[in-house]
Amino acid sequence: MTGAPLVLLLAGVFGYLMGSVPYGLLLTKMGGAGDIRAIGSGNIGATNVLRTGRKGLAAATLLLDGLKGTVAVLVAQRWGAEAGMVAGVAAFLGHLFPVWLRFQGGKGVATFIGLLFALSWPAALACIALWLATATITRYSSLSALVASALTPVVLAFMGDRSEALVLAFLAALLWWKHRANIARLRAGTEGRIGAKG
Repeated sequence: MTGAPLVLLLAGVFGYLMGSVPYGLLLTKMGGAGDIRAIGSGNIGATNVLRTGRKGLAAATLLLDGLKGTVAVLVAQRWGAEAGMVAGVAAFLGHLFPVWLRFQGGKGVATFIGLLFALSWPAALACIALWLATATITRYSSLSALVASALTPVVLAFMGDRSEALVLAFLAALLWWKHRANIARLRAGTEGRIGAKG
């Protein structure tokens, strides 16, 4: 029953709708910070929200974007482990490609970590540790996300979670694709560092 097509379809729809809520955009507008898409990189994620100087809004965006993935997985897991996995992937896709914003969403870092917490909290903690270590050394948020997401499937595979490792490798590839402009700026030496405005 857990792998029934209708159940997986419902899990996917639920996950996508959860993930597609643009919290960064909503919070900055409600908080009087304007349209986040017209600030900095134009991204709706927490890193760009931080460029408004509103740390509280950035923290709230980070938390809510992460919870998209966590809640989607935990709720759908009531229908089975496979449904939980489908919901998590769909939440990630919803964040990246929200129908409400003409499929122009965030880059998926917080949601990636959020769904990972629901699937394997030790791997999620390892992912955060990798992000923090890279950020501390380089002060590049984008590079930290790239390093952490690339190594997370390796951590999962080492832990014996091979199916989760394959899924997270797919999501990491999408995350890298969404960061392609950041990668170009990193190579050119023009990428903005954490805490920099504009």
